Amino acid sequence: MKKILLETKFSKIYMLVVIILTLLIVGGYYSYAMFTVSKEKSNAISIVTGTLSYDLSIDGASGNILSVNSGETKEFTVTLSNPNSRIARFNFYYVGALPDGVTAGYVTGDGLSTPPAATGVNLEADGSVGASNVYKIRVTNNSGSNATVTLGVQVGLDYNDLALPSNGHLFEEMSDPTVAEVLLAGVGENGAINTTDPDQTFITGTDPNNYIWYSGKLWRAVSIDPADNSVKLVTQWNISTITYSSGSTAFEGSYMEEWLNDTSVDGFLGNLREPEKFIKMDSVWNATLTTSTSKPESTIVVTDAVGLLNIYEYTMSYSGTTYSNGYLNNGLYWWSITPYSASYVWDVGGNGYAGSGYNPASAYGVRPSINLKSSVRIVDGDGTIDNPYRLNGDNDTNLSGTLLSSRYSGEYIRFGSGENNLYRIVSHENGSGTKIVSAEPLKSEGTFVTNAFGSNATFSSTNTIGTFLNNDYLNTGNGYLTDEDIAMIEDATTWYLGTAGSGASYKLAKYTNTTDNILTSSTTTAKVGLLRLGELMAGQFDRYGNNTYYWTITPYSASYVWSVYSTGNAASYNPSTVYGVRPSINLKSNVQIVNGDGTLNSPFEIQLVS
Repeated sequence: MKKILLETKFSKIYMLVVIILTLLIVGGYYSYAMFTVSKEKSNAISIVTGTLSYDLSIDGASGNILSVNSGETKEFTVTLSNPNSRIARFNFYYVGALPDGVTAGYVTGDGLSTPPAATGVNLEADGSVGASNVYKIRVTNNSGSNATVTLGVQVGLDYNDLALPSNGHLFEEMSDPTVAEVLLAGVGENGAINTTDPDQTFITGTDPNNYIWYSGKLWRAVSIDPADNSVKLVTQWNISTITYSSGSTAFEGSYMEEWLNDTSVDGFLGNLREPEKFIKMDSVWNATLTTSTSKPESTIVVTDAVGLLNIYEYTMSYSGTTYSNGYLNNGLYWWSITPYSASYVWDVGGNGYAGSGYNPASAYGVRPSINLKSSVRIVDGDGTIDNPYRLNGDNDTNLSGTLLSSRYSGEYIRFGSGENNLYRIVSHENGSGTKIVSAEPLKSEGTFVTNAFGSNATFSSTNTIGTFLNNDYLNTGNGYLTDEDIAMIEDATTWYLGTAGSGASYKLAKYTNTTDNILTSSTTTAKVGLLRLGELMAGQFDRYGNNTYYWTITPYSASYVWSVYSTGNAASYNPSTVYGVRPSINLKSNVQIVNGDGTLNSPFEIQLVS
């Protein structure tokens, strides 16, 4: 998203600059005549004016006046057509300062850019005879009264070669807009900006344009902090499923707080891309107990890089609509940060209802929340689910030749065959390779494949589900994998089988206890396994009805195994029960990216290199 400010700078070469605007009403065109000269440097030799006609047409405007009623957001389509044979450049600008409470900017494929009121931002547009260029201006009026914006257009013609900076022109790149600037300028027709809370400007609606892709995960922007323009995000889906605590409803000191801010390979923060660059590491989270969904007092606050939404923040997301239609209702069960009492924590149910009674020893879905720094800028996207905003520093291109082991948890990979050809990065648990998991449970002709876990709660390559994964799944004749896929898989991976019962820490699935990080001796070796309870990507990534229950590898006890429900929460079941299967494998260290950017619409295509 490049915006260019045109500044005239004359060198010893004589330059001729003609800037003229012609106002005529002919055949529906709006135009006007006036001389507008860009900044002159003190060493200018001469300015020569001549005749250059341009047609300016603004749909939905009166002349060059953009009128917007109080509380409205309107988009104006601006068409500039060039009937001349000479190449020229245009520069929109706003005449005078914008009224208080009124924002305006260019709508581009990358978002919204708000230029300085006096100078504008140059949109370079080269064309031949009859060429036309179409732009959009979006104006939002929160001033409390009807307002108008006067639009000026500067037209410049340089008789020398416009493309060469050495001809005396200086082209200065202006910064891409910040996340807050883009969101505050508008979030689409199915969303709105709610400024009723002085501490947070909320995004509301049924499906606003507030999708953001960062560090391999799809996020929703929830609010903007007016004090520093940081932006609160929450993941669109449940990244994992864990118990909140052993029984306490306090966020501070809970398993939840630990998992979210765990900087190791086992936790959420440790798998985010350059968190110090993107995230407010000292974010403050309101974890005050309340029996109401109204705004809680800030009597209990916790400072962490990563937290959860409080229940008030969730309910503000559907302000003006119903909870079932609010954009944060993802059809799954997930934890909030808010205690309801000494025994229960607020959660959100599958229909979007804020529930007030879940035992923190239960396992529910986790939607991590972060605050983006105010300096983070948007470089691509339009905020829709199919084209989410991309952030400066997290918008990699031309990744061909990059090792997959350098990429981030959650990114998509084209792996496998047919309807089972999409996987996601979990982590780099073994250091040199890449652990991946199928993006959803396996299917056969559109129906989920189901399997009993085994005769007991211990996974191995020879128990019921282990035999399926290490034989049938690896058999190319069954259509799950190709020979090329199988060649990329490590022959032997260690799978951790630690027992995590009710109210147990996620760490016990891998370690002997929660403090010393000594690996459990309960392990097995196999080529293919399953995710642990509480492991990254062990959540649900679709609405109820498009997913199914599936097994984890983690025993609940000697007789029961944890499974993840279709609604995103988890519970223990008898291993003879039949549930879905999400294979997890470790890819070799020499697997390389050949195409794609790791998003759902452009998964990495990979190959094994020598």
